[in-house]
Amino acid sequence: MPKEIEYAVVGLVADILGAATASTPDWLVRPGRAECGDRWPLVHSIYSELTGLELPDEMRKVERRTVDAVLVVPGSPPRILEVDEKQHFNAHRAATLRRYKDDVPLAFDANLWIARSDAKAKLEGGGFSRPMPPLFPGEGGRHRQRAFRDALTDILAPDYGFAPTLRIGDFEVKDWINSPDRTDRMRRLLSARLHRCA
Repeated sequence: MPKEIEYAVVGLVADILGAATASTPDWLVRPGRAECGDRWPLVHSIYSELTGLELPDEMRKVERRTVDAVLVVPGSPPRILEVDEKQHFNAHRAATLRRYKDDVPLAFDANLWIARSDAKAKLEGGGFSRPMPPLFPGEGGRHRQRAFRDALTDILAPDYGFAPTLRIGDFEVKDWINSPDRTDRMRRLLSARLHRCA
């Protein structure tokens, strides 16, 4: 079900905004010190807080990631769209957001994301929690990796000429994403979300 929600949200948002979609930008696939630029101290400290380890200056070639969508609207800067499912909300994500929410422009309510993350009492297990060595070893590695990657997406986008990262939580749309009035509801959500970062 989560992928169906993601695909429905990406398609609907792209239609409403008149956007084409593009692939994950190179600077976000394996961002190291060079790609992080002036944000390296912040990125490095977030990683250290999550893991207790030192972040290498360069990412291994096997370290790669993709985003849900890059929205490209003629005459506007590109914008990353992420659809955050329940596994994106946890104490690790709350900790990362607190480090930059007041200093980085965002197209979502960081305080709501933090509140939902703080409210989660139990982390998902299984593959959602598996170790991701060498950068995120140990139980819960995937949770820490996800929180770190989400932070990188938010932090680096404006430095590369992108509009603030747009995040839509599945909790915001799952009850109506397939209903007849979904376009009107998404227009209202986008109006509020994009107005806050204008």
